[in-house]
Amino acid sequence: MIKRSFALAGIMTVIALSCSKQNEETLSQTPSSPSPSCDTANMKYAANVVPILQSNCYSCHGESTNSNSNGILLEGYSNLKARADNGQLLGVITHADGFPAMPQGVAKLSDCNINIIRSWINNGAQNN
Repeated sequence: MIKRSFALAGIMTVIALSCSKQNEETLSQTPSSPSPSCDTANMKYAANVVPILQSNCYSCHGESTNSNSNGILLEGYSNLKARADNGQLLGVITHADGFPAMPQGVAKLSDCNINIIRSWINNGAQNN
């Protein structure tokens, strides 16, 4: 009976240690969960969305570009709003099935940048 109690105590100790705070923090930093430093509340077109597009999209889909962008212009609110409203913007930046992966030929936007754009769209994609 004493051996069984010690064995049970040992198993309980192993289980408790495997669920340590350090492991919780590691799990909370997985790519599927948003980064704690990525604030997506009250996203604004000019302040939050445009800088992402300038850095990642306008080189191919901007007004002054001469590259082959298949006629897709994202610069300017009305151009972007049409793509946001029909789901195309989120489809391409999340690399969803049935959409071409954008930005083309480079890494996908960060989860934070995608969530910023998603938040802006979910809150009405306002011109603010």
